[in-house]
Amino acid sequence: MHKNSLHHKKYDFDLLTANHEALKPHVYVNEYQTQTIDFANPEAVKALNTALLLTHYHIKFWQFPDENLCPPIPSRADYMHHLSDLLRRNGQENPISVLDVGVGASCIYPLLGNALFNWEFVGADIDEKSLQVAQTIIDKNNLGTVIELRHQKDYQQILKGIIKPSDKFTASVCNPPFFKSQADALDATKTKLKGLGNRADKVVRNFSGTPKELCYAGGEKAFVHNYLYESSQFKQQCFWYTSLVSNIGHVQSMEASLKKLGATEFQVLEMIQGNKVSRIVAWSFLTKAEQNEWNKK
Repeated sequence: MHKNSLHHKKYDFDLLTANHEALKPHVYVNEYQTQTIDFANPEAVKALNTALLLTHYHIKFWQFPDENLCPPIPSRADYMHHLSDLLRRNGQENPISVLDVGVGASCIYPLLGNALFNWEFVGADIDEKSLQVAQTIIDKNNLGTVIELRHQKDYQQILKGIIKPSDKFTASVCNPPFFKSQADALDATKTKLKGLGNRADKVVRNFSGTPKELCYAGGEKAFVHNYLYESSQFKQQCFWYTSLVSNIGHVQSMEASLKKLGATEFQVLEMIQGNKVSRIVAWSFLTKAEQNEWNKK
């Protein structure tokens, strides 16, 4: 976990259930006499993350359809902390404007980024229904002045049709679709549930997720390389482009592609959560002179 994370300690289930009663039925004492939940149960996972948002980030309303992806709050908050470090090292201070590529129904990065750092966001998504749900979350939490949503109408595009000529983003964030198909997503879920000790015949994703959220033709590698290419067409409109990358094998090809596209900066920010290691890849097309001018604004 990032040093500034609010989630270093074990979950305080007494506090969490006091703030969100829907979590209480899912809490039990395991064989080690420790309170926990069944992390293979999507309903329990969603209740836990809702309680975390309310308790630590004062998000009072966070409701979306059960089929939509339920993001794990500690790891998503870690992304925001690492991005904040990156921006601070480069002398960027508020006001900070962030583009969330694939904001989803949960609207999680704008909620966390605003709660932690008072950043403003534009969230883009291909799914109109998800945007409608996210807008309700924004409205119910009175965040309409700091979070704007935009619909990506073309499935083949990522940034085109979203970034306007007048836009200037300090950074972009992205949690790309990891899988090539629903079959791949199902296989990954089986492996994960086996690790959690669940060997039920019926496989249910504990963090849920619709095909649009989880899958992309060609998988993560195809998505991030399309993202890289499109970012090169908006070189002056975003200081730092960033993305989560689940497969470390994709990082080398991303760096090679970005060199060809004219990137001036390339960084890999490692995130460690327990036994899990993930990474944020960050890149920029601005020269040092352009970076200095940006920071004067």
